[in-house]
Amino acid sequence: MLYRFLKISRVAIALIFIIATASIFNDIYEWIPERYLKGILFLQFIPSLLKFIEIASLSVIGFAVIILVTLLFGRIYCSTICPLGIMQDIISWIAKKRSKRSLFFKTKIGYPIWRYSFLALTIASLAAGFALIVTLLDPYSQAGRIFNYVLNPIIVTLNNGVAFIAQKLNIYSIYKVSYLEFSLPIILITFGSLGLIGYMAYKRGRLFCNTICPVGTFLGLISKVSWFKIKLNPSNCTKCAKCIGVCKSECINLKTFKVDTSRCVDCFNCLTVCNDNAIHFKPQFLKNPSITSNLKNTKPGRREAILTLASLAVGSKLLAASDKLKNDSNFKKLIQIKKNSPISPPGSKSVERFNSICTGCGLCISACPTKVLQPATIQYGLIGFMQPHLDYSVGNCNLGCTNCGSICPTGAILEVTNEQKETLQLGKVVFVKDNCIVFTEGTDCGACSEHCPTKAVDMVPYKDDLMIPEVNQDICIGCGACEHPCPLPPKYKAIYVDGNPVHLAAKKPEKTEQQEVIQEDFPF
Repeated sequence: MLYRFLKISRVAIALIFIIATASIFNDIYEWIPERYLKGILFLQFIPSLLKFIEIASLSVIGFAVIILVTLLFGRIYCSTICPLGIMQDIISWIAKKRSKRSLFFKTKIGYPIWRYSFLALTIASLAAGFALIVTLLDPYSQAGRIFNYVLNPIIVTLNNGVAFIAQKLNIYSIYKVSYLEFSLPIILITFGSLGLIGYMAYKRGRLFCNTICPVGTFLGLISKVSWFKIKLNPSNCTKCAKCIGVCKSECINLKTFKVDTSRCVDCFNCLTVCNDNAIHFKPQFLKNPSITSNLKNTKPGRREAILTLASLAVGSKLLAASDKLKNDSNFKKLIQIKKNSPISPPGSKSVERFNSICTGCGLCISACPTKVLQPATIQYGLIGFMQPHLDYSVGNCNLGCTNCGSICPTGAILEVTNEQKETLQLGKVVFVKDNCIVFTEGTDCGACSEHCPTKAVDMVPYKDDLMIPEVNQDICIGCGACEHPCPLPPKYKAIYVDGNPVHLAAKKPEKTEQQEVIQEDFPF
């Protein structure tokens, strides 16, 4: 009864965590409070570790809590908290339900060379500040991209369908929301990762976790010295192999009566199917007499070697003139803009720092109200693939929004206050007169100036009563409010923001003197 309770509790906690994690990526109505977001993300291992390295605060020691829990009970994180692990369990459960085999899983050998190679590669990447490897291997970030780029479009489609019907019935509490915009390579890679992980889970359960995942390998090393372990009692075992058939880690060996604790994810499936009282989950010091001799043969120094290895991880667009330009022969005469640096999110401090920490989970992208944050393809180069950048062809960065810094789980985007953001310069505005429709078409525009919150873009007299933009880079904060509404195509914008590799501080705009308003009595 105790073991059945353990399994039911483990499944319940796992369902709570995966639903909660998926919900923060798909909060299309922005109902979830910030404290809830931080609570769910607190126990995600790699994001927590990276954020602790960055800010060294006790409020982000979730990774240390996971290590402590692993030292006590083994890889509980992998079976109850990791969203990617829980997704694999769901896929394995479906596969088992569809299978006609009495014993779905079999005992398989591990792949230590692959496991420790991926772990070493991840540690080396973290040390070198090359976050791409972590982006591709971190289980939380993998799950985040699946929630964001696969699940989110489905939820938005369902919501918009319900909203359409509701509005016909004069119900407006449900409303349509816009889709996230991202490039085809990002979608293909996300679907490819989902397909690979899904296939491995469908065929071999936790094969991904015990072959590729660096978090699983690292926690597996720690679990070798954990206090509680799953153990076999040979004197009671009838070798019915029921435990092997439900072991998603394929780590139970009935020939030697051993469990590879480095691969075991503590799902407790084996405990609940054994009718012979031959499997136990107990502290290490309660040794079975039949296996005591085997434990005595453990080579001295092995535990120290394991601990040594473990210590290594440390506004809407104006399109009135754009269609005309696309078909105009003069379009080819426009100057193609070239940005010298991509624009990293506010609070990232610099592109280099951001690229070395961000794991590309996409949580900030899902929380961005204007959808200006988009996953990068070539903007940062290979090192920043799938990390968010500001794409002003999609939207602009609202002056009063600090969502991305508030929810970033790794510390790649630090929190900034609204006051700090008013002078935080992400880039500098550049005006290309030869592209401006005031110059090329002889027509009024001024969309850039109208949307600029700091008046870094102002309209000055040009000719024939026309006004043309004039820019002041000193007070520009690089928010893209000028670039986004410019009616030209992205490659030929008449005004654009060139990113600052290191974020700077802009000067505050001078306040113009307001005319004194004389309060008069009402004339009626």
